[in-house]
Amino acid sequence: MEIKRIGIVGAGQMGNGIAHVCALSGYDVVLNDINEDQIKSALGTIQHNLSRQVTRGAISDEEREATLRRIHSSTSLDDMSDVDLAVEAATEDEQVKRAIYTELCPVLRPDTILATNTSSISITRLASSSDRPERFMGLHFMNPVPVMQLVELIRGIATDDDTFQSLQSVVAQIGKTAAYSEDFPAFIVNRILLPMINEAVYTLYEGVGTVEAIDTAMRLGANHPMGPLQLGDFIGLDTCLSIMHVLYEGLADSKYRPCPLLVKYVEAGWLGRKTQRGFYDYRGDVPVPTR
Repeated sequence: MEIKRIGIVGAGQMGNGIAHVCALSGYDVVLNDINEDQIKSALGTIQHNLSRQVTRGAISDEEREATLRRIHSSTSLDDMSDVDLAVEAATEDEQVKRAIYTELCPVLRPDTILATNTSSISITRLASSSDRPERFMGLHFMNPVPVMQLVELIRGIATDDDTFQSLQSVVAQIGKTAAYSEDFPAFIVNRILLPMINEAVYTLYEGVGTVEAIDTAMRLGANHPMGPLQLGDFIGLDTCLSIMHVLYEGLADSKYRPCPLLVKYVEAGWLGRKTQRGFYDYRGDVPVPTR
């Protein structure tokens, strides 16, 4: 099946990035969200990021304008009726995703592929709540989508070969590299990355080092581009906690137990950059450690 029109449900940080790269690669895009203000914010972010690419010489002014013309915004799932691929990019909450499929599937054509951008939840289980498990697959982009080169492709137990090959083609078309993961909790990247972040939080919780010391140690001692606590803030501490819960519950291994301090930060609503406070306070000109 040739994919020409892509629908994206969820205009948050991941959804707007997916819309950006798909439209830039020539796909017509329908960007959907129940919140009209979220859509306006997403379109503003896309325009800003495209302008940065123009400034760097990565794309031309004409490419930027053509990309923006390919993106159509919507607050109704009915506008997904003519898409060839629907990508769900909602929050990392299984019940929210299932509710979306309940409303979305009756609108889609029978041959439309449904993909989820989940970073940790079982593809097989999510597919079972749709009406098309054979045409359902994990398409996990990395954040920030326009910058990061990797996309994890995850088949559920029922995913057919045509669906897999179609999504392989999409990943190639948008200039990304695919990594193929089996359907286990958190897949490859987050199976390795999130326990590292969680262990960094434990290191802080146990008083081994301060926020600044831990991040400096990993930047300069392991040559990481940013420290694990800074990275947790960038990802969103609520997302980090959600993925750790998936690992802990899915693999039943105590090494994946979420750090109590991570839980406390999420309970406080200190979720990182998106709320202006996490392991750093971002409300001033320079981020300041909160511990």
